[in-house]
Amino acid sequence: MEILHNILNYTFRFNDNIHISVKVILVLLIAFLITNILLKLIRKLVNKNLEEEDKGKFKSVFSFLKYIIYVFVIVAVLESSGVNISVFLAGSAALLVGLGLGLQTLFQDVISGIFIIVDKTVHVNDIIEIDGVFGKVFEIKLRTTRIVTVLNRVVVIPNHKFLTNNLHNWTQNDNITTEIIDVGVAYGSDVELVKKVLIEAALEHPKVLKTKMPDVLFMDFADSALVFRLRFTINESFYQLKLKSDIRYTIYKKFNENNITIPFPQRDIHVYESKG
Repeated sequence: MEILHNILNYTFRFNDNIHISVKVILVLLIAFLITNILLKLIRKLVNKNLEEEDKGKFKSVFSFLKYIIYVFVIVAVLESSGVNISVFLAGSAALLVGLGLGLQTLFQDVISGIFIIVDKTVHVNDIIEIDGVFGKVFEIKLRTTRIVTVLNRVVVIPNHKFLTNNLHNWTQNDNITTEIIDVGVAYGSDVELVKKVLIEAALEHPKVLKTKMPDVLFMDFADSALVFRLRFTINESFYQLKLKSDIRYTIYKKFNENNITIPFPQRDIHVYESKG
C-alpha cells in the first residue's frame, strides 16, 4: 500500500510553480472516460428523436461541443485537485494570444456553421447563389459548406460568408421557381402574335410546369424594340441555364416561322453639305 501511495503521489515538476501528480493524471483519465461514455449516451438519446436529415447536422454541432466539454472537464479536475490553472494560463498567455489571432477566422467559421445548422438557413440540395457563385449544396460541415456548380465544379465556401454576404436561396420555400426570358421585337410587330408564340415556346419544353401557365409581360417601348418578358415555372432550378437556352432556340425558330423580327440597334446619319 505504501508503494501504491508513493506512486500515486509521485509528482512531475516542470518548474517551481507548475507540477502535477500521478494521482491527478489518473483522475483526469477517469473523468475523460466517464465524460466520453455520458456524451455517447446523450448523442444516442438525441439521435432517436431527430429526423434523418437533422442527424448529420447534429453530429457536426455535437463534435464541436464535445471538445468544449472536454476542456471544461480538464479545468474542473485540475482545479479540484489543487493544481493552479492560473499559473498555466499565465505561462502560456503569449501563446494563447497568438493562437487566438491565428484561429479567429476558424472560430468565426465554426460559429457561423452552428448558426446555419441550427436555424436551417441552408439545407443539402438547396440551390443557392452567394458571392457570385451559383450551385447546389451537397455537404454542410461545421467550418465549410460545399456546393457543386452547373459546370460540375466543387466550390468550398467558408461558413462565415453565409452571415456576412447576401445569400440567395432559390429553393428555401419550394423547389418550384419562376424564371424569365426577355426578348425584343421590331416596332410594327403583331404584339398578340408575339405573346402567343412566346407562350407556345415555353409550353413545348418538357421541363416547364403546366400546372402554372406561362405568361408574357409587355415590359417597355425601348429605343429599337418592343420588349417582352416571358415568365414560366420549373422545379429544376439547377439546370435553368440549359433550360432557358433550349427555350431561346425555340423562340428564335418560331419567330422566323411567323415573320417576327428581332431588331438590332440602328442609327440614322444625316450628312449636310456646307455651302461656302
